[in-house]
Amino acid sequence: MNPNTEKVKAMKSRKWEMPDTYVILFLVMLLAVAATYLTPAGTFEREVVNGVERVVPDTYSQVDRNPAGFMDIFLALQSGMVQSGSLIFLVLFAGGAFEIVERSGAIRGGILRAVNKTQGKEFLLIAVVSILFALGGAIGAVANSVIPFVAIGMIIARALRLDAMVAVAITFGATFAGFNVGFLNPYTVGVAQSIAGLPLFSGMTLRIITFVIIVAVTILYTWRYAKKVLADPSKSLIGVLESSGGSKEELQAPFTSRHKTILCFVGLALAFFVYATIEFKWSIDHMAAFFIVIGLGSGVIAGMNYNKIAVTFLEGCQKLVYGALIIGVARAVLIIMENAKILDTAVNALAAPLENMPPVLAALGMFAANAVLNFLVPSGSGQAMIAMPILSPLADMIGITRQVAVQAFQFGDGFTNSIFPTSGTLMASLAVAGVSWIKWAKWMLPLFIIWCGIAIVMLTIAVLIGWGPM
Repeated sequence: MNPNTEKVKAMKSRKWEMPDTYVILFLVMLLAVAATYLTPAGTFEREVVNGVERVVPDTYSQVDRNPAGFMDIFLALQSGMVQSGSLIFLVLFAGGAFEIVERSGAIRGGILRAVNKTQGKEFLLIAVVSILFALGGAIGAVANSVIPFVAIGMIIARALRLDAMVAVAITFGATFAGFNVGFLNPYTVGVAQSIAGLPLFSGMTLRIITFVIIVAVTILYTWRYAKKVLADPSKSLIGVLESSGGSKEELQAPFTSRHKTILCFVGLALAFFVYATIEFKWSIDHMAAFFIVIGLGSGVIAGMNYNKIAVTFLEGCQKLVYGALIIGVARAVLIIMENAKILDTAVNALAAPLENMPPVLAALGMFAANAVLNFLVPSGSGQAMIAMPILSPLADMIGITRQVAVQAFQFGDGFTNSIFPTSGTLMASLAVAGVSWIKWAKWMLPLFIIWCGIAIVMLTIAVLIGWGPM
């Protein structure tokens, strides 16, 4: 056979792969470098208001260009990691702490105890499990780590004679319903507020109200589908799961007093941290340090020895290295733009069309822009690193609060994680359940539209009330 023919066949059989997030960010960095040669340099005047540096509108002026060189690309990567150190270690230490809690069996035991308590009451079971996972997403305890829990969802769905769609909905879907708002999520709201110069986890009241509405709607949507399948299995989009004799045994897991103590300790620790951010003005660095305390305390309560605590904590950190270092790479893009003085030029260009819009429409524009950006950068913390340095001064200029800008980013990032195929967590969760993305998208799209409607209403309210730091 002609070797050239074999080569052509091999090339045809090679499937195109979506570039990795790091590859996409590096390409964005190269575009930023090119922009330093093509875009006029300029700066805004800035002033400090209540300890936060803000852009002074209508003060943009052009300055001499300072285009990036070859070595500037790689120096920016190194500087990006160094400048983002606080945020990177926040993500890593949070991963280490939650890994210890998860390895203790407290999370699994607590979920399965709730399942057993509500067996025979299908709606209550779906509601309780969904709320638990939504809370996990809201505080960052369960996000990417939801993937193995989808298997628990499969056991529950099988026991109820439902389908794998429900299994994904009450685990992955509920997690990201909570993640959408993330009122105590260090990876998204924590990072975004730190960049925006806002008090950590400020504005929590409105976020909790939004969380309750979104999670309630998600539970009702899931139950509406589940009820149809229970009444007529042929209504299932993918076919109901066959019940196995071991379903009840699979739902059994110890939930000891030690597990209860761990969950109480973590809950009280997070509550104390919220209090400390208000009372003692704790920062992102305090939170990173406090996650070490949570990890150590949980490990001691779980009865782990010192080596086990150390190894488990580091394994948790290791799982989040990929997501943590994205923050530094995203920061590198901005360093190139800042050093070349084209970041303010970009803000000025974006402000021009938005300044003529009503503030509500401008906020909704931010929401839509972040949703599109999430297709390319599905990492919440990485996207915050790119978006917030632009959205913060933009918010100052168009007359909306930075708190609104943070939530516009959060909605844009959170909602699309549940439907964009570029989300690794979504695709892995669907793989565990054996659900195709096409079937999931068909099921999820109406709920996604409802979520967007809620976001539009809440952002409108936030703009109208001048939603501020607290």
